[in-house]
Amino acid sequence: MVNFKVNIDKLYSMMDKCNICPKKCGVNRNKGQQGLCKTADKIFVASINVHTGEEPPISAKCGSGTIFFSNCTLNCVFCQNYPISQLGYGKEISLESLVDSMLDLQKRGVVNINFVTPTHYSAQIAKAVHTAKEKGFNLPVVYNCSGYENVETLKLLEGIVDIYLPDIKYADNEIALKYSKVNNYVQINQLALKEMKRQVGDLEVDENTIAKKGVIVRHLVLPGNINNTKNVLKFIAKYLSTNTYVSLMSQYHTAYRSNDFKELSHSLTLQEYQEAVNYLEVLKLKNGWIQDL
Repeated sequence: MVNFKVNIDKLYSMMDKCNICPKKCGVNRNKGQQGLCKTADKIFVASINVHTGEEPPISAKCGSGTIFFSNCTLNCVFCQNYPISQLGYGKEISLESLVDSMLDLQKRGVVNINFVTPTHYSAQIAKAVHTAKEKGFNLPVVYNCSGYENVETLKLLEGIVDIYLPDIKYADNEIALKYSKVNNYVQINQLALKEMKRQVGDLEVDENTIAKKGVIVRHLVLPGNINNTKNVLKFIAKYLSTNTYVSLMSQYHTAYRSNDFKELSHSLTLQEYQEAVNYLEVLKLKNGWIQDL
């Protein structure tokens, strides 16, 4: 049986020489030192709102209670939310305010609480969820992340998170280094996805097709990188399962520093996206969603 208070204490202790994320920068965030994520011990949030644009089981009819955290553990050149993730847009809130926001969103009728870019706030999130449950919070918790996760951190979130919504950006470390400035992305991401799958399994929905538990894997198809996409999908089919719910996203557009790279300096083509969709069928990945281009 999971001892949540013990796990929360362990997460906070990981911030003494921070190894919350795979970069393991080693600063003492509990004493106000900023990590490579540009975050110390304070909580910064860019927005708290009801969101209806997520995957259908996440948003449903009533919306997802989305809490969008500032800063990020990655530095993706094409980030479409770069004012928040790279420039740190947002305002400081207390842990008590975070708990109150969760309870307020629950009163507004959302179907879950959706923590976006949560990795570097894992300790605070775990404590907020535990505290909110003592005050009547009873919604599924969504961990909406980049997929660049420390497995040891994920293990301490077991029982706190109900639904994992990770990205799988790359199946090639050279591409990951080029676009996101990280080494060993592939191995780290794949181990993280396997741990998420171990914890919560494939997606489960209720009688109203609202997500209650499980993993949904997102992949943004990048222009000029169709082989990367195919290898990403191969990993999902072989090592997670063909039952995995995949959200294959076509919404790429040039943003932030993407124009520094010729292949990223134009929109995704219909031909590229259709090739990715066709490959889902080849691999018998039948669960999930595709988008209009």
